[in-house]
Amino acid sequence: MSRIGKKPIDLPGGVKAAVADNVITVEGAKGKLTLNIPPKFKVGIKDNKVTVVRPSDAKQDKATHGLIRSLINNMAIGVSAGYTKELEISGVGFKAAVQPAPAGADGKPGGKVLNLQLSYTHPINFNIPDGVTVETPKPTHIVIKGIDKTKVGEAAAKIRDYYRPEPYKGKGIKYVGEHVRRKAGKSVTGAGGTG
Repeated sequence: MSRIGKKPIDLPGGVKAAVADNVITVEGAKGKLTLNIPPKFKVGIKDNKVTVVRPSDAKQDKATHGLIRSLINNMAIGVSAGYTKELEISGVGFKAAVQPAPAGADGKPGGKVLNLQLSYTHPINFNIPDGVTVETPKPTHIVIKGIDKTKVGEAAAKIRDYYRPEPYKGKGIKYVGEHVRRKAGKSVTGAGGTG
């Protein structure tokens, strides 16, 4: 990971970064993200490039070095281009729709939920987290967008977990482009025996 850590991060056009009190802030056209940097590490910004310097060559410091560099790079991509995950639903009667959430106990509107009909006896309502937008261009297609790569990935993984694709008929929720290994069902053979 240390080789990754040493690479400077080129900030895309229109993206600004600033460091204060071990907190790096990256701001772009799509929004603003912050990250707490461990006190031992130093982050420098010069000529639109961000560099991360580790305190020692200890194994843990090398690993953390690469992680911090990757997180800052992901932030720069997120605030400039954003992240998108797409899911597709297959199965008879399986569908999804974004709906307003019911009002909370205090009477305030509750944001939006993703309503999933997945052959269970009841519909599943997934509360859409802050900083993430979910769209359903078709009832069998879910698009998750956001500037925070972690939040987008977590939301997609949680939705997929409600009904993972099964290997026999391929029913369930899968990532667009995901290959689901299919299994052949049990073949029914005629009753053997000569008597």
